[in-house]
Amino acid sequence: MRVGIDIEQFVRDPYGSGIQRVLQYLAKEWPEGDLQAEFVVPIEEGHGRLSPAQAAELLTVPFIPRQPRSDLRALVNAHLDGFGAARIAPDELLADYDCWLLPEVTYLPTVLERFARFAERVPTAMIGYDTLPMSDPANYRFRPGAAAHVSEYFRQLATTDAVVCISDYARDSILSRLRRDPGLPITVAYPGGDHVVTRPSEPPQRPVFARLGTLEARKRPVELLEAFTEAVTTNGVEADLLFMGSPSASDEGINRAVRTAIDDGLPVRWVTGGSDVEVADLVHESSAFLSFGIEGYGIPVLEAIRLGTPVLYDGIQPAGDLMRGHGARRVDGGSRDALVAMFESYARQDALAGLRGELDGEAVPMWADFATEVARTVSAALTRP
Repeated sequence: MRVGIDIEQFVRDPYGSGIQRVLQYLAKEWPEGDLQAEFVVPIEEGHGRLSPAQAAELLTVPFIPRQPRSDLRALVNAHLDGFGAARIAPDELLADYDCWLLPEVTYLPTVLERFARFAERVPTAMIGYDTLPMSDPANYRFRPGAAAHVSEYFRQLATTDAVVCISDYARDSILSRLRRDPGLPITVAYPGGDHVVTRPSEPPQRPVFARLGTLEARKRPVELLEAFTEAVTTNGVEADLLFMGSPSASDEGINRAVRTAIDDGLPVRWVTGGSDVEVADLVHESSAFLSFGIEGYGIPVLEAIRLGTPVLYDGIQPAGDLMRGHGARRVDGGSRDALVAMFESYARQDALAGLRGELDGEAVPMWADFATEVARTVSAALTRP
């Protein structure tokens, strides 16, 4: 039995996101067994097939250190050309697979139309990440004319034969927000964190609170900044706040608030465009990792714990809840006063020492378990009446 796994979205727009990390390890850890996986990529006016090992190599390209401002799409396509994959015409592709898997979020018409054609002929499956573009649209800016494709992606997520969700929150939101038929198969498999080697660490002399990710409003960067500013300027807290990640694409006011704090001389830093190695080192050298607001899952929480940095979190944080008591601690982040109190409390070395004592990098989910559950769900879709 053969499953085709469509990664055209990755080839068209590689950027080393959390979703693309999932693709990377889906390929690296695809289990041996009766279900043979082939990763399908666009080639000229047709498609090519990659083995899981080839796909894993291709999907690793965005996570390799490279020259600043290098053209990542060109690097991925040059790597793809090196495989010399034979071209397959679209009509031939439809006859080649017993099942079709869409493992990433995409609004590309070509991918969605292909998925619909496969759905008419064979069982289909998807990996479900979240429904945030539907429930929190203010955090997303789509190109004019893309709304229909966004809607079509979520329609397919609601109706496909089987869905593997990255968290219980993703599953519940797909069932409630998208009104997916609860009688259709829908399972949960937690993405892993074991791609990061565990590191022992010691907290820096001056506390550093680190936050990683695009400056989206749903992740509460301004609230954290304002509370930190009050803790430092009014209450005398001695600490640094480190932002790592891209500027907001939907709210320039968020970017301006961070830049203004830096220009005003506050102990705030903002690192954009850092490589995986640079970001890992910065997290490793921090006192605590902050994860607030709404996350579909939160792989950086797992990475921080593996790097020896404890996590403070609040909000919808599936990975945080999963690692609670193993290096992640839920705190009260519901108000500005509560956030100010958090910075005051965890700027103390004794509080940080207690938090570090809970660290257990070996407790994070494993990628092999995730890939095995995806393969099992796809196999079950093939045998479902």
